[in-house]
Order: sequence, then C-alpha cells, then structure tokens
Amino acid sequence: MATQKSRIAYVCEECGADYSKWSGQCLQCSAWNSIREIRLGPKSTNSESRTRGFAGTENAVQYLSAVGAEEIIRIRSGMQEFDRVLGGGFVPGSVVLLSGDPGAGKSTILVQTLGYLSEQREVLYVSGEESLQQIAGRARRINLPMDRLKMLGETSVDRILAVCEQEKPEIVVIDSIQVMCSDSLDAVPGGVVQVRECAALLTQAAKRSGMIVLIVGHVTKDQTIAGPMTLSHIVDTQIMLSSTEDSRYRVLRATKNRFGAVNEIGLFAMTSDGLREVHNPSAMFLSRLAPSGPGSVVNVLWEGTRPLLVEIQALVVQSQHGNPRRLGVGIDQNRIAMLLAVLSRHGGVLVSDHDVFINCVGGVRVTETSTDLAVVLGILSSLRNTVIPPDVFVFGEIGLSGEIRPVANGEARMNEAFKHGFKRAIVPKGNAPRKKLDGVEVVGVAQLSEAIDSI
Repeated sequence: MATQKSRIAYVCEECGADYSKWSGQCLQCSAWNSIREIRLGPKSTNSESRTRGFAGTENAVQYLSAVGAEEIIRIRSGMQEFDRVLGGGFVPGSVVLLSGDPGAGKSTILVQTLGYLSEQREVLYVSGEESLQQIAGRARRINLPMDRLKMLGETSVDRILAVCEQEKPEIVVIDSIQVMCSDSLDAVPGGVVQVRECAALLTQAAKRSGMIVLIVGHVTKDQTIAGPMTLSHIVDTQIMLSSTEDSRYRVLRATKNRFGAVNEIGLFAMTSDGLREVHNPSAMFLSRLAPSGPGSVVNVLWEGTRPLLVEIQALVVQSQHGNPRRLGVGIDQNRIAMLLAVLSRHGGVLVSDHDVFINCVGGVRVTETSTDLAVVLGILSSLRNTVIPPDVFVFGEIGLSGEIRPVANGEARMNEAFKHGFKRAIVPKGNAPRKKLDGVEVVGVAQLSEAIDSI
C-alpha cells in the first residue's frame, strides 16, 4: 500500500489566514514576513469518520420539533461563585476556556476545583508549564486533598488524548493551551496554527467522549486572549479571571456561555489558603473607612443575575492647562464626555474649564448605563463642594435630551440597597414603586433638572 504524503500549508502566524503558496505579506492582517510553511499530517480518507457525529452516531436530517429537549446535567465545582459564572456548574462534553493575567490565580482555582471533584469523580490535571512538584507544593500549602488527584506532565496533545482514552477521566484540565503541540504539525507551540489545531482536537475529544475539558489561556497586553480568534469560537464557555486595582480580590467573569448567562461575575479573595469566595460583594465594595466627602455617591449595578453596590467618586478641579482632561477609571471616557455635554445643555452646569476625574471604587469595570445618574450627581457634588448623604443611592440612564430612563431589574436593585441600610433612593420615575415603602424614601425623577433639584 502506498504511503500518504504529508500536506503543506502556508499560514500567517499573526491572524491564521491560509494560503496556497508563500507570500511576503499577509493580505488579511497586512503583516510582513509572518507567513510560514506548515507541514500537516496525511489527509484522512476514512469516510466513516466523516459521516458520524460527535457522539459517534450517524448524521441524519431531522425536524427540529422531533429533537428531544433533554435536561442539562450539571456537575458542581465545589465553589458557588464558580458555579454561578458557569451557569450552575460544568456540563458534560463542554469545553471551558479560562484566561487571565499572569499571577491572577488561574492554576490555583483549577487545582482547588479538581481537588474537590477528585473525591467524587475521575479527574486529570495536565500541566505543560509548571512542574508537578510545583503544583504539589501549592496543593499542600492550601491543604487540598491529593490522594485521588491524577497529574500528568505533558505538552503533546496526541499523547494526552491517548492517556485520556486509557484513564477515561470525566474532567480534564489543560494548563496551558499555549504550550501544547500536535505531532502532525511542523510548527512551534504557541503559534496560531498549533493553538487552533490543539483546541480543535481537544474539543472533538470532549464532544465524542462526554468529558469536560478546562483549557487555560494566556492574555495579551490589551487583555485579549493570545492566539487565533477561532479559539474563542471553538469553546463553549469563555471566562476571564482578573484582579482588582488593590490586588486583594479576583473577579471571575463569563464573556461567552452556551449554557448560561454572559457577563455573570464571581468574586474571590486571594488568601494564603488559596482563593476564598466572597458571598456579599456589595459589602466588600462599600467598606468605607472614613465618612464620604464631596463627589462620592453610591450606585447599584446589575452584574449577571444579581445587584452590586459600588461607590462612584468624582473630582472636578480647575484646569491648569488649555485642554481640560476627562479621565475615567472603570468607566468609559467617551460616556463621561457625553454626560458632561448633557449636563451643560440640560442642566445648565458648565465644566468646560475644569478637569473631571471619575473613579469606580474597588476596581470594578462598569459596562452598563445605570451609572449615568450617579456620575452626573457626583460631578455636581464635587463642583459645588457639597456632600451627598451617605444613606442615599442612585441609579438611572440619562438620554441625550436630558431624560432619565428606567433600567432593568429596578426593584431588585432597590431591595439590595435597602438591605444594606440605605434610606433614600433617587431613581428613574419608571423604576419608582407605585406604593410608598415603609421606612424608606424613593424619589422618582424624569428629567435631569429634577434629579439636580432632588439633592
């Protein structure tokens, strides 16, 4: 029988674009000298493998109404905050990509999770970066059960899949995808081609066998996942682990989830015993050591499926230069510029000769518009050097015509603030309750001028 020849492809290391021949410049990303010759394995001629689905069954055309609605089985991780971000736990056959900065705690949270799950299920931790002695030392330091936690030091995906066929684990951790390689590719580990092919092989194995694959991925300087964009498309769930500005806490956020809500967050505290869950994040971000001063106002965010109380601080000072600065930490600067324009037009307050600084206390990054009213009132408080009472909280979106628009889950936001002792609320009129509440005051405003008068 004649042996099949290996195939040759020309792939850009920057963006992963394929070409039939070598070229000096990539036409997709315009990078120079980034196209490399890649030797692929022989093309499979097994027709049976091409006609079978992930579960090994024959592919067939079906009506959508005939497809059964099976209940999703979840496997708990042992951490309620981790399960919250995942949508309730791990789903068999799913692929989860965990990314984050170096030192954020990616390996720590995975070792803790597998240490808990190893007492109930078959698990396998594959490390291609750290030695097994380093991982064992970390596990002993945080007092993790290690008797049933299986470890493997390997960087070849082909050998890892062979071990999985033999050991048949239910959960596998790959740490990390940037150091993995496939023997069928003549490319350096960490490149676009290797990362894409290794992720595809692991995903196919997960769908075929039903095992859960947790992949660790690095991030670049601009906080994007290193490697091709196809890596994000391949996986079922993508979560990011980041630290707050003071590095005391870790925020776990889901940016893609086929089995749950996106933008769900989980909060952890980094201690000498590993990562510990923070069950009351609002109290964490509102831990004021001194009485609040001018420019400080409490806002209620909605992160995933729960409210979160955060403090918004504003500082307005006379500009010493010809071009006033608008700086935001945790808040989009373009949003700040827009709110200043609305405040000037519909509030009659000019800050064109002032520097404006906005800070979201605790290192939280705001992605929704419910902070608009808090930012504007904080700017007014700092400009006029007046203190907003510490028992007042606000939320609401501001339109370009000066109207205060309601936001989603207004009642749940107010209930969360009232539980923490707040007595007065300034909210959009559409979110104000129809009946008067006992012991608290809710002020509903429809225009920016009304909100200014209310304080």
